[in-house]
Amino acid sequence: MKISPLQTERLKYAPKLPGMLRHGISEICVKEGEATQSVADQEKIQALFPNTYGKKEITFEKGANTSAAKKQVVGVILSGGQAPGGHNVVCGLYDALKATNSENVLYGFKNGPSGLIDDDYLIFDDEYIDQFRNTGGFDIIGSGRTKLETEEQFKVAAEVCKKHGITAIVIIGGDDSNTNAAVLAEYFAAHETGVQVIGCPKTIDGDLKNEDIECSFGFDTATKTYSELVGNIERDANSAKKYWHFIKVMGRSASHVALEAALETQPNICLISEEVAAKKMSLSQIADYIADAVEKRAARGMNFGVAIIPEGVVEFVPEFSVLIGEINELLAGAKAEEFNKLPAWKDKYAFIEKGLTKESMAVFAILPESIQQQLFLERDPHGNVQVSLIESEKLFSALVKAKLDERKKAGTYKGKFSAQHHFFGYEGRCAFPSNFDADYCYSLGYNAFMLIQYGYTGYLSKISNLSRPADEWIAGGMPITKMMNMERRHGEDKPVIRKALVELDGKPFKYFEAHRETWAVETAYTYPGAIQYYGPASVCDITTRTLALEKGE
Repeated sequence: MKISPLQTERLKYAPKLPGMLRHGISEICVKEGEATQSVADQEKIQALFPNTYGKKEITFEKGANTSAAKKQVVGVILSGGQAPGGHNVVCGLYDALKATNSENVLYGFKNGPSGLIDDDYLIFDDEYIDQFRNTGGFDIIGSGRTKLETEEQFKVAAEVCKKHGITAIVIIGGDDSNTNAAVLAEYFAAHETGVQVIGCPKTIDGDLKNEDIECSFGFDTATKTYSELVGNIERDANSAKKYWHFIKVMGRSASHVALEAALETQPNICLISEEVAAKKMSLSQIADYIADAVEKRAARGMNFGVAIIPEGVVEFVPEFSVLIGEINELLAGAKAEEFNKLPAWKDKYAFIEKGLTKESMAVFAILPESIQQQLFLERDPHGNVQVSLIESEKLFSALVKAKLDERKKAGTYKGKFSAQHHFFGYEGRCAFPSNFDADYCYSLGYNAFMLIQYGYTGYLSKISNLSRPADEWIAGGMPITKMMNMERRHGEDKPVIRKALVELDGKPFKYFEAHRETWAVETAYTYPGAIQYYGPASVCDITTRTLALEKGE
């Protein structure tokens, strides 16, 4: 297999570890902290996790290793969407495992959690794993979205682990995957299988974080990748001076990616879904907000600009959420078949008009026809609208154009408006990890094995103090149940890890809020450029603006 010169050099990169993990396995001891409780619904969560709830947070320090010496056979799973650095979690886990005892074994279960159920695996060795160090993607073993949540699945998983003598499973994933890790750990503990379960926090969306987990891995690399692209487009816009660029970025449930890209590039407009929801903004109000910036810039002779749109923003618009709910009801059961048999869009439109309330139809009517039709594309497995398929960047540019056309007729707007559209998503999921993510992920994997060696289960690998240089990072673990609450899912109350949304009183948003009026009217673009891997730490090891602001730096 031919590899690029950059990959050749990246394979040689030695990731940095937190200071306390650099002493050597024999010189790492545990300091236990306070007992924990879940963020909400404590009685219900405790009842569901009697064997793993309320455990203590722990940190690793320099000192004599007091863990019991035994051969460890560990299985690792990559779960959910890809995120840069996943390979280094596996590499860090492998290196710690082998440094402790060369007889230890690491199984990689293929294509996500289903690999554990199907007993589909490979056994890592030096030759194989060395091909993937510091590289992007999840192709080392593949990923998948199978959920481990049924009694039957847990039983099969226990049998597979017993067959191979597996002592621990490490699940690398986001909030849902680590919720599954907590449930699996509880099952294994309740049935005295002797198998530990450790999770690692992954998601480029940035919504798996809290007071303990400062950042999920992949967020740094993905947002730097998107910010480079946004900066490139800003430079082009400022050169051509004739287009407004509407850029949709990943982030369906939270706007961390959009906010970080805005902090890095200072666009004219950036919508924050959480603010839209808090202010109960309508589609018309959002369109007016953007159109105001277009008009003010046009008055200065600048008929160009850049707007960043979070992927899931329309779900945060109250009137749009009501519309989606009514459409889901409208096409429930046999009605969907009746709708799909209608021969032309005008017939379907009449069907829709009869089925929606007056208020929702008013919202539906202002949408461009292409967006209207997108709302009736293929449904998800539960029969609901796939909101992620809606081209919200095109929706808002069309709504803005309609507003500007009205203003032009009224004589209040004399500028020009021409839009270009972009969606940055997959471009960021498998990029070469930044030095930060390469280091952070390697540390998460190395640390995960230390949690296994010391007998912990139902814990998340935790590296903190991340805004500081790596030798000042702090390694440890926290019970996954600490992050959990109860939520309504598919008609049932389920224990889940609480998603972290953008905090409107948090420092990153407050900084953005203090500057956005200036950015909206002036051309204050900044151009981050490509991720740098070699050179001064001030360039190569910088963290995100979000994390720096949260830590007051």
